[in-house]
Amino acid sequence: MKFSEARPGRVFVLRLEQGEVIREVVERFAAEHSVRCAAVVMVGGVERGSRLVAGPEDAMALPIVPIEHLLKDVSELAAVGTLFPGPDGRPSLHAHAAVGREGGAAAGCVRSGMVVWTIIEVVLLELLDCTAQRERDPATGFDLLSP
Repeated sequence: MKFSEARPGRVFVLRLEQGEVIREVVERFAAEHSVRCAAVVMVGGVERGSRLVAGPEDAMALPIVPIEHLLKDVSELAAVGTLFPGPDGRPSLHAHAAVGREGGAAAGCVRSGMVVWTIIEVVLLELLDCTAQRERDPATGFDLLSP
């Protein structure tokens, strides 16, 4: 295990609206408000056609080829995530969501394009004195957290 320590900073409450792409809006907000590191909680609805990354095609193969799950209809969403600078220094959101509709559910990473249906509520908890960042891992191709 690797770790670093941080302390709480500002708390932001965001309302994302119809048609906005979750990852794009949260990362842009963080950049505009100089939020370097944060914990993120989200709840609301997402549009049909939104996509989750739902696992690798083959867990043992390199390079890793992600599976994308396409939402066939509007779905409820509950998600948690983190925001740290990526290799380019810009805010990079890593969030996993559970989505569902009428008893059916799916879970995965929001990076492929989750589009807001009506509203997504976001609470962004800034972390100060935080040195963590994401660094490119050549073996996986992922931007992995380096605390």
